[in-house]
Amino acid sequence: MAGKPRENKVSRPVRARTPSATKPAARPAAGRRARSSDDSPYHHGALHDALLKAAERVLERDGLAGLTLRAVAREAGVSHAAPTHHFGDLTGLLSELAAIGFRMFNAAMVAANNSETQPMMKGMASAKAYVAFAQAHPGMYGLMFRNERIDMTRPSLHEAATASFEGLASAIGAGRNEKLTGDALEAISLDQAAAIARAWSLVHGFTTLLLDGRLKDILHRLPEGTGVDQLLDAMLRSTVPRQPGAS
Repeated sequence: MAGKPRENKVSRPVRARTPSATKPAARPAAGRRARSSDDSPYHHGALHDALLKAAERVLERDGLAGLTLRAVAREAGVSHAAPTHHFGDLTGLLSELAAIGFRMFNAAMVAANNSETQPMMKGMASAKAYVAFAQAHPGMYGLMFRNERIDMTRPSLHEAATASFEGLASAIGAGRNEKLTGDALEAISLDQAAAIARAWSLVHGFTTLLLDGRLKDILHRLPEGTGVDQLLDAMLRSTVPRQPGAS
């Protein structure tokens, strides 16, 4: 049986693509900008400072329990890896933040001390600045004394905390008409040590009770128009050593 004759297919001319119809070539992968852990509108040094400022905002708003690396990254608007890249871990971040707190604290103490001329008044001004700083920055103040959350061996924190203690000792020494700075502070007597510990315990204890709301039982019993400031002033005046001949 003869087969049907095979039909010849007519080949259609291939239309060449014009340059305008050609899709732009994809950029090679190597040319794409990889998002790094620091990818942000900040420069390297500026990001470090921005993360610390963000951490302080989170601390004062959400407390220490809410201060995490991810929370700080969110607050700063950067990748979650950025805080780890700059501080290593949460302890590193908290330690650097506490160092800032101690520097702020010390600056407030120095300014208060310099605002007075009489030795006793210098000590009282420093004590009031101590309490005022804690009231203005309760989260930061609490972090500064949480040794289980910070690393006191970190150079920046150790330096700032040491300077703060030296400022406190200097203020106590001024109230006693003694120099408690430099080499003199490295070899103090038991009496001098007791004076520093007594004053520090007094003001720190008062501050802690105030922040924890435990002074309410005393404050609501005070005469009308008398509050925290008057109570602190009266307490300090009853305990700060007076100079010989002072009335």
